[in-house]
Formats: sequence, C-alpha cells, structure tokens
Amino acid sequence: MSARRYDPYDFANRRHIGPTESEIAEMLSEVGAADLHALIDETLPPDIRQESRIDFGKPLSERRAIERMRAVANRNRPLVSLIGQGYHGTTMPPAIQRNIFENPAWYTAYSPYQPEISQGRLEALINFQTMVCDLSGLDVANASLLDEATAAAEAMAMARRVSTSEANAFFVDKDCLPQTIAVVKTRAEPLGWEVVVGDPFSDLEPVEVFGALFQYPGVEGAIHDFTGPIDALHKAGAIAAVAADPLALTLLKPPGEMGADIAVGSTQRFGVPIGFGGPHAAYMAVRDAYKRTMPGRIVGVSVDSRGNRAYRLALQTREQHIRREKATSNICTAQVLLAVIASMYAVFHGPEGLKGIAARVHRDATRLAEGLEAAGFTVAPGAFFDTITVDVGAFQSLILARAVENGVNLRKVGASRIGITVDERTREHVIEAVWRAFGSDRKVDLDEWPDSRLPGALARTSDS
Repeated sequence: MSARRYDPYDFANRRHIGPTESEIAEMLSEVGAADLHALIDETLPPDIRQESRIDFGKPLSERRAIERMRAVANRNRPLVSLIGQGYHGTTMPPAIQRNIFENPAWYTAYSPYQPEISQGRLEALINFQTMVCDLSGLDVANASLLDEATAAAEAMAMARRVSTSEANAFFVDKDCLPQTIAVVKTRAEPLGWEVVVGDPFSDLEPVEVFGALFQYPGVEGAIHDFTGPIDALHKAGAIAAVAADPLALTLLKPPGEMGADIAVGSTQRFGVPIGFGGPHAAYMAVRDAYKRTMPGRIVGVSVDSRGNRAYRLALQTREQHIRREKATSNICTAQVLLAVIASMYAVFHGPEGLKGIAARVHRDATRLAEGLEAAGFTVAPGAFFDTITVDVGAFQSLILARAVENGVNLRKVGASRIGITVDERTREHVIEAVWRAFGSDRKVDLDEWPDSRLPGALARTSDS
C-alpha cells in the first residue's frame, strides 16, 4: 500500500484477510481471465445481473463508516418494549457481564463438541441442567438448545420417536408463540406430519395425534392446568410437551407435576439481553425414560478410582458422532455462552431471589391491570403471570400511537385488543406511561401491593 493511499484510521485495509493484487493476478492467469470484470462476465449469467450501477457514493474508511453508522443509528428512538411473545427486558448482573459475557475465556466457545472442553464450562452447564430440572419438575435436561421455537420443533420430532401412537398429526396449542407455531409447521412439512392448531380443551383429539405442545403461560397471558389433556394423551399413547416460561415456573406448578413428558422454553429472561431477537439459549427437559432420544448433549459427573470428581459430556447425539443415521439432532443445537449466563444468573440470585423477581414482575402486571380496569377497560385473562390482553374496541390504533408517544411499544392483537407484557426492568414510570396511553392519569402507589392474579391451584408447593 503506497503512502499516498494510506489512511491511519482505515484499520480494515490492514486487517482484511483476502487476496493481494499479486495473488489476484496469479488467480486470473490460472483461469485465463483478463481481469476481474472479465471473470465475472464468464461466471454470472447476464440475465441475473443488474444492468445499472448502484451508486453507494465514495468508499469510506472503516472509521468513517462507523461514524456514518452511528449517525444513522442516532436517528432511532429507543422505546421500552412490552410486546412480550417470548422476549423480555432483563438486567444482567455486572459480575456476570464483566467476568463471563465480556471475558473471551467464556465467550469464544459456543457449542461443546468435544469432551475436552474446560471443567469450568462443564460445571456451569451442569448447573444449567440442574436449574432446568428443578424448574420443570422433570428428570433430565440437556446442555441447551438453539431457541424456544426450534426446541419445540425438536420436541415434536422426539414425540414422534417415542410415541406408540400410529397417528400422523401433532397438536399445537393456539396460545403458543407465533414463531413457535411457524417453526413447528416448517419442521413438520418435509417430514409429512400434519400440524393441528387449536384449543387444547375443546379441539384436541388425543387418538388422532402422536403428541401435543402446550404453552404455559399462553401468548395472551392465560395460565391453564394441562393435567387433563395430558392424561388423555397418555391414554392414547401420545406424548405431551409444554413450552414454559422459566421465570413463571418459580411461582407456578411445574410441567412435570402435570404429567408432561417434555418441557421446552427459552432462558432469555435469565439475564440475557434481547439482542435484536436472538440468539438465546433454549432448554429441554424430559422424563428419565426418554433421555437417550433427546437432542443435544448432557453433561454428567464421573468419579475415578481415587474418588476425584470430573465433569464430562455424558451423552452426545450429534450427527457427526457415532450415531450417524440414528442421530437425534441435525443442527447446531447449543447456545453454550448464553446457557452459562442463564445458569450464573440463577446462581447469582438463588432460588429465593428468582422467586422475588418473579413476584415483582407479577405484582407490576397486576398493578397495571387494576389501573386499566379502573379506567373502564376489560382486561383478560382472569389469571395471569406477566401478560395481559386489553379490549380497546375501535381505539386500538389511537392507543398504540399514544403508547409510542409515551415511549412504549405495545402489541397489536387482532383488530380490537392490545397485549402488554411486563418484565424485571418494568418500573412505575413505565406503568404510568401505559396508563397515559389509555387515557388515565393514575399514579403508582408504591406502598400498595395488589392482590395476586395467579391461580392458587397452580402455585408451587412450598418445598418446590
């Protein structure tokens, strides 16, 4: 690079890993092309090429490009998201941020392929598995999956492997997250499985499906006990899976106590930023009888002849391992860094701390609902954890626009309802902003503790 063309702040030019001018000339000579334009002319068919040139302006150095991107980004107006649908505002403890999230010793490994990975990471993953088992009420958990939607698709595939039913359909709760329903349908289509979406309490025909997936709590906030539908599925030889919010499970009856065979979900709200939609570590827990059909990896503990404990990958089911055609997974299924963060979030707060966070989230949702009901709106469901749906009639567009004016994003539900999900970052000024969007000037009474909207029958027992 000549001194004339050298820009001391154009780091990309000096860091870029690519062919030099002499290497390009050697390549062109080898393939017999006069220059790069001639090579492209010989390679790309004319009918798929754009004839007009795209004018991006003059090239920018790396530093100037970053300055331009910052200027564009500063035109955005950050809003508080109360949209929900599986994504929540979180607070990552500074100890975890500094020592794990920003530490290359932790963040450079995404998937544990080999048993030689560090004992520290394996210990963190066994903490993750233990946390998932405790919350789900099931026997065995794996060391994370890609996200909740693909975990649900994996649960469907697993249900087909272990179900004794001859049916070719899989039932999906209509209250599942929309992205979950979409991914399950996409996974089922090439395999020739029918996906039936409906109400588990009125539309489910257990003898006609090999398995079913329920959402707990539902996308619109409802909390149901699925013990009845699960019992009916088992009598028909079908498998029951529950997609459950782990924070809600600190207060609610776990899926295992309902009889579920599989539990899946996202651990995003355990200290992991929303991150523009992903990635976020998912979890899967199953009954002990099904552990060898579960996708992903399971971390275990071995003890040698001298009594020394060592963590190791106890079960690996990836396609490149010895199972090959019998592999239970065909994608990169782990999110190790984020599973570690979620497990450390649970360690940092402890069981009582997690319950306290969940109780505060539920209190704020209840407080929000009571304020809206006082303003004359109809709020559903009757029992909820963190999500409510408000009937606003013809004022939907107006209220959504006023919410944006007050710095809040709410969720449009159908033509006349609005969904609102609170999280651990929700504070009184956010609740008051939502009330203003609905035309109420109500203020939060910090001394008031609203009555719980959790159904008593689904509350965790004291020893859970």
